Amino acid sequence: MASEASAATAPAVGLPRLLATFVRLGIVTFGGGLQSWIHREVVDRLGWVDDATFLSGLTVARVVPGPNGVNVALCIGLKLRGAVGAAVAVLGMIIPAFSVILCLGYLYRSFGHVPEVRFVLTGLAAAGVGATLTMGIKVGRCLPRDLGSSVTAVGVFALVGLLRLPMIAVVLAVIPVSVGLALLAERKPRDES
Repeated sequence: MASEASAATAPAVGLPRLLATFVRLGIVTFGGGLQSWIHREVVDRLGWVDDATFLSGLTVARVVPGPNGVNVALCIGLKLRGAVGAAVAVLGMIIPAFSVILCLGYLYRSFGHVPEVRFVLTGLAAAGVGATLTMGIKVGRCLPRDLGSSVTAVGVFALVGLLRLPMIAVVLAVIPVSVGLALLAERKPRDES
C-alpha cells in the first residue's frame, strides 16, 4: 500500500530521459549557475520534484563532499529512480565537463607547440590571474584594516605566488599564525578599555 502511494507521487521518468536532461544541464551550466538551472528544469519545467524536495536535496548536496550540482543530481536521481537513477543523473552531469576537458587536453597536446595557440593560452592564463586578483581585492576589502591581516595576506601571496611553495602547506602553516594574530587583535581593545 505504501509503495503504491509513493509510486503515485513520483512521476514516471525513464532513465534515458533522466540521462538526457542531466547531460543537457551539464552542457548548459558548464562554468556556473548550476543549482538555479537544475531547479528551473526539474521543479518548474518538468515538475519531477517539488520545491521542498529540491531544497532538501540542495541542503544535503551542500553538506556532503563533492560538487553541489553533481550532489543535487544524485539526490534527484535517487528520488526519481533509486540507485540506478542516481548513477544515471550523476553520469549525465559529469559527461559534458569530462568531454570538454578531454578535448581541450587533446587539442593542447596536439597543438600546444603552435605559437598562436601558446599566445591564446597565455592570454587565457592572464585572464584567470586577473579574475583571481579581482576576487582577492574584493575579499581583501572586507578584511580588518590591521597590520596582522595585511602581513598575512602579503606573506601568503609571496610564499605561494612568487616562491611557488605548495599552497596547502603554506595555508596549514599560516593558520596558527593567523589565529594568534586575531586573538591578539581581539585582546588589544579589551586591554585599552
